[in-house]
Amino acid sequence: MATARKRPRPELEESQAECPFSVIHPDPNEKEKKAKRRRQESEEHPQPKILLQASPFSPMGKFKDPNNTMDRHYQVQPYQKWMDMTRYNSFVLNGVKYWSEGFIFVANSSTIERQKNPGDTLQPRKKSDDDWVARILEIRAADEHHVYARVYWMYWPDELPAGTQDGKKLIQGRQWYHGANELIASNHMDVINVVSVTAQATVNQWDETNEDEVQPALYWRQAFDVRSMELSSAELRCKCNRPENPDKRLFGCSNDDCKKWLHDECLIHDALLKTYKRLGTDKPHKPTPVKEEEAGEAAKRPLSPSETGAAQTAEQSIDVKPEEQQQTIKLADVENSLPTIKANNASASVASSKPKQRGRPRKSELNNQAAAKPYEGLFEGVILSDPSPPVMEITDLRENVTGGDKSWTEPLHCLICDHEIQ
Repeated sequence: MATARKRPRPELEESQAECPFSVIHPDPNEKEKKAKRRRQESEEHPQPKILLQASPFSPMGKFKDPNNTMDRHYQVQPYQKWMDMTRYNSFVLNGVKYWSEGFIFVANSSTIERQKNPGDTLQPRKKSDDDWVARILEIRAADEHHVYARVYWMYWPDELPAGTQDGKKLIQGRQWYHGANELIASNHMDVINVVSVTAQATVNQWDETNEDEVQPALYWRQAFDVRSMELSSAELRCKCNRPENPDKRLFGCSNDDCKKWLHDECLIHDALLKTYKRLGTDKPHKPTPVKEEEAGEAAKRPLSPSETGAAQTAEQSIDVKPEEQQQTIKLADVENSLPTIKANNASASVASSKPKQRGRPRKSELNNQAAAKPYEGLFEGVILSDPSPPVMEITDLRENVTGGDKSWTEPLHCLICDHEIQ
């Protein structure tokens, strides 16, 4: 079975944080087969235990295997050295307190190189050129100079490896429906030296069924199982039956019997296709009488499910109290240069600090349309959200056609039930 490659541990430099621990994932069934033989071995040499990490992530989407829980069996090596260290529920680095089960930004070689050369802006940056994002699972320390965290990595979509299963497709990297501030939860486990931590991170789970909240920070909706190389499913929208990009606009059908959410670009494509079929390359658009709207019939524009937020998964922090006293360990001063650690074959980044805004429109980018676009270069359209109800504004780009309007508006119609969207 294919598995995602581990984030390679680079050769240590002065600015990098050494970590003597690694994580392996033994098959617990093999241990059961050998249990009888191990019982006969000396009690003075106990065998390392295979532990189970319950996943802190519960995606709303599904895997092909309905029983997939993302839980993983693991061992930290060297086992006894790891187990001999004291377990803590928090640590303090440069005056900032970090808790077990919290999210963190972690420095990598790209962020260190950028700090050394802050003026180097010639190459365009991707999300994976910035800090990685992780969730702390466990904190252990030998002393204040040797503090380590076992983590699950959060992937930026750019980091998805070749061969990732997204439904029935094999993909690699960011897909068109992934938002700029979107992360993907994973069960990719590592141990890091905590001096590589650069800041706390706020990461929420996005509930795609909640239409009333705005997502202001980093968020995730899909999970990636590194054992099967599979992404959990995303909520499907519109007539095209594709996921939602949270940075794009959606419009809700106001028909109570439909209530389907429609992609901005799908509505525009449909309107321009109808316009082309009606006017072709040479017919002018003639204005038609517009009925006056009766008082009281105007309805409020429905909210889009892109304007959702996601309540952060409610997980209780581990309350570790060695020797019946909760301890917080404070690290020694760390040099200004940020250390680096191992990571997966791609890297993660710090998200934009600018929060998303409630309402429409949001930033949009063109999607690849499966259908042909015979209207390209002849007509263009944009949805105006300020009027209530919203309307489609169509512009005639044909220079050789005269005798008609060069710009006009039309009502929006649902692509599924053809009801006029209010």
